[in-house]
Amino acid sequence: MNEISGRDVDVDVNGVTLRVHEAGDPANPTVVLSHGFPELAHSWRNQLPALAAAGYHVVAPNQRGYGHSSAPTTVDAYGVRHLTGDLVALLDHYGKDDAVFVGHDWGAMIVWETARLHPQRVRAVVGVSVPFVQWPAPPTQLMSMVYGDRFFYILYFQQVGPADAELGSDPRRTMVGILWGASAAGIRGRAVPAELPPMDGTGFLTMLPEAPALPFTGPEGPWLTEADLQLYVADFTHSGFFGPLSYYRNLDANFEVVKGLAPDTLTMPSYFIAGALDPVLTMDPTGVERMHTLLPDFRGHTMIADAGHWVQQEAPNAFNDALLGFLATLSAG
Repeated sequence: MNEISGRDVDVDVNGVTLRVHEAGDPANPTVVLSHGFPELAHSWRNQLPALAAAGYHVVAPNQRGYGHSSAPTTVDAYGVRHLTGDLVALLDHYGKDDAVFVGHDWGAMIVWETARLHPQRVRAVVGVSVPFVQWPAPPTQLMSMVYGDRFFYILYFQQVGPADAELGSDPRRTMVGILWGASAAGIRGRAVPAELPPMDGTGFLTMLPEAPALPFTGPEGPWLTEADLQLYVADFTHSGFFGPLSYYRNLDANFEVVKGLAPDTLTMPSYFIAGALDPVLTMDPTGVERMHTLLPDFRGHTMIADAGHWVQQEAPNAFNDALLGFLATLSAG
């Protein structure tokens, strides 16, 4: 592969080996792309060449527990100090003092906390889909208060075993269901249930709608092909789901790590991008307003019409325009 389209390398950092997708001239300013659940660096396939062509060095790891990156076997190995430490160690590997960190879904939570725990290494931070959150109490405690004995996927994910087995039993079914279910086309027209089913006896995949045949199509055309799906399926067949699910199992432990760090720690420029139909926005409808209020240099947000949760895949051109537009404000400043 050439410098613009990218190259894949294994990088030893922070006690693990990460499979890293890299593009652009390493001498250029670095942008780190942090994927979400259940994704891979492949989810940034349309961003790497665009950012490289715009003059950036781009680094997108398969994070620990994903694909062919290292997959530690203890839950606490997926805590926030390890996850942010992996990204910062990538900067050390490439000899960079700082970078712009862009994170989607769980990756957004990681880059927001990288900005709090390692502010001197963060030139700027962009959250995608998941706004910055300052939890007032341990997150699962708050979720239990809201949902009680009703099904909520994050609470279902807490126990090691059931979700791991359910998602891992048929990775193709799992990936098709999740990628379709949270996309704009999968969400549009779907009725919100009047009452959630009980936690006991309910699985994650049973909550997802039936998906159509591939490819999945978004506002800019096909965004998930059979080849894309096969890549996801192969990597999750290899890795399983223990690592990805263990990110969720550290939510309360992560709260204890960062609860003393106020939002004004994020003095660097920040931005937010989401699909206008992203279900996360329904769960957190005040997120954008909160960031405008709490973050010292929040430079705004872009909501991409007709895109759902997988916004950088569903509407890559609109996403790239928004991201490059924000990056331009950094050089202008």
